[in-house]
Amino acid sequence: MSMSPGARRPTIADVAAAASVSRTTVSHALNGIGKVDPRTRERIKKIAAELGYRPNLRAQRLRRGQARAIALASSMPFAVAGGPSRLGFYMEVAAAAAERALVHDYALVLIPPVQSGSALYSVDIDGAIVVEPEADDAAVAQLRERGLPYVALGRPTAPDDDAPYVDLHGGRVVDLLLEHLRAQGARRPALVVGAGTRHSSVDARTAYERAATAHGWTPIVATAPEDGGERAGYDRCAALLAEHPGIDALCVLVDVFAVGAVRALREAGRRVPEDVMVVTRYDGLRARTCEPPLTAVDLRLDRAAADAVELLLARLGARPGAGAVGPTGNGDEMPAAEPRLVVRASSLRHSTTTTAAAAGAERGSAGG
Repeated sequence: MSMSPGARRPTIADVAAAASVSRTTVSHALNGIGKVDPRTRERIKKIAAELGYRPNLRAQRLRRGQARAIALASSMPFAVAGGPSRLGFYMEVAAAAAERALVHDYALVLIPPVQSGSALYSVDIDGAIVVEPEADDAAVAQLRERGLPYVALGRPTAPDDDAPYVDLHGGRVVDLLLEHLRAQGARRPALVVGAGTRHSSVDARTAYERAATAHGWTPIVATAPEDGGERAGYDRCAALLAEHPGIDALCVLVDVFAVGAVRALREAGRRVPEDVMVVTRYDGLRARTCEPPLTAVDLRLDRAAADAVELLLARLGARPGAGAVGPTGNGDEMPAAEPRLVVRASSLRHSTTTTAAAAGAERGSAGG
């Protein structure tokens, strides 16, 4: 039922009168609380919808002492999480998390990258999702000081952090990339990661060193500062090529570093992928628009972000009986969907059956 302009909004008293029940019964029926006969509850909901009644959300929040809002926060700088367009890893997570939160009548508050200051002290929230927290994470510290619950998207790396988390399979992602590079003929691959302590960097080093031992590679690992963006990737990879001219593949975990690496290779007169193959972790806009397009991994961030919302709401008691939360060795973990390799021109040296497989991977990613 639509209201005409200027018409009086129906109140809870109007719904109670139409349903021949008390205002308390209407409140309990519409808020899913109290002991109300299921048939009466459904009748009241139907009448409320027909009248066009909308509850006063501000009054509800005041009565419950809840903000009905959760935050998405990270200490990851926009230079790697978003970039000048503000599109990228962080915003993809935000879009999926906001959609899932709204399903449960929660708003999502997007916090700019938290590196210092008081970003999380001034917002009225019930809890937060922290994206890939570092060992000494500013966002986590502020949430703890406020006594607010949080969950992590990506495994926490601080020894004392037992927060529930959604696993982004950092080691498995690097295994996929290195297995692909080896299948394409790589014998001297190097790893380039962010200089911080996020699980993606920590797990990447472990997976790379394990593969180097298994295949007899000489380990070559380089780091670059996250806040340096593409320039940091360019500078570090240019230096790496000068130090190790025999490198035939670069596994550059941060996508903006990978774009810088491609530029460094081009300026050094090295062809991609004929001389040096390049792969990266996140299948985002940068990977798809780089020239050549970068082989990357579909991290299934839409599913992971939605799972993180469910995990947080379970902690808040807003999702009673959420069976996905279970004890593990480090807090509670909700297993995310398996990552998928998306093969592109930056790592394709064999152009027969492999090319067909790459096309299939691209179609699967687009359809997923």
